[in-house]
Amino acid sequence: MTNALITGATRGMGRAIAVAFAKQNFNLAVCARNADDLEALRHELQQVNPAVKICAVVTNISKKNEVLAFAGRAEQELGFINLIVNNAGLYHPSTMLDDDEETFDRMVNTNLMPAYTLYRYFGKTMMAARQGHIFNICSSASVIPVVEAGTYSVTKYALLGLNKVMRLEMQQYGVKVTAVIPGSTLTSSWQGTTIPAERFILPDDIASASVNTYGMSAGANVDEITLMPAFGQL
Repeated sequence: MTNALITGATRGMGRAIAVAFAKQNFNLAVCARNADDLEALRHELQQVNPAVKICAVVTNISKKNEVLAFAGRAEQELGFINLIVNNAGLYHPSTMLDDDEETFDRMVNTNLMPAYTLYRYFGKTMMAARQGHIFNICSSASVIPVVEAGTYSVTKYALLGLNKVMRLEMQQYGVKVTAVIPGSTLTSSWQGTTIPAERFILPDDIASASVNTYGMSAGANVDEITLMPAFGQL
């Protein structure tokens, strides 16, 4: 059975991916900062598929020691981790010159470092097993910077760069690495918007694309999944 680890799994794209993978009979290691939200997700996943194992760990993804503790618990409870989804992220709408002094470190530690840390933790195990798949949830800001979210754009550019290096390091071992690059997606970042839902990508679209990509043959790697709103970016 596939064992999947997902960061930032209680909301938006992370939650949709977790539910979709549970329906595929994947055991799941999930994390988030809020214990109540995490317990609600655990209950939901068990309702979706009572046969799967759920490892839920309260984790502040911006703290390296907590990321490592989560990874260790996942491995201990589920065994070999076949699939990693680096989903946790933080959006900060501000130009770089207007950021406070802590913004850069906070954004790097949330949007970039967890993916690097989990790659370092699980990468050589995947190499030795010659199997595995890593999904990095990037952003359209990874390729087209958003000037009113400058530091966010920098960290998402860096995450896409990390994804490319991962893929090149892993490809000779048959381990797959995929960047997911969504445009405007209807998540909590858009809470309170009056824009109709049909103008957005939905989290379920990201989940469907991820499930279909993971299910491809051993010889196929999808380097990047780019999804944009049908009516254009918002």
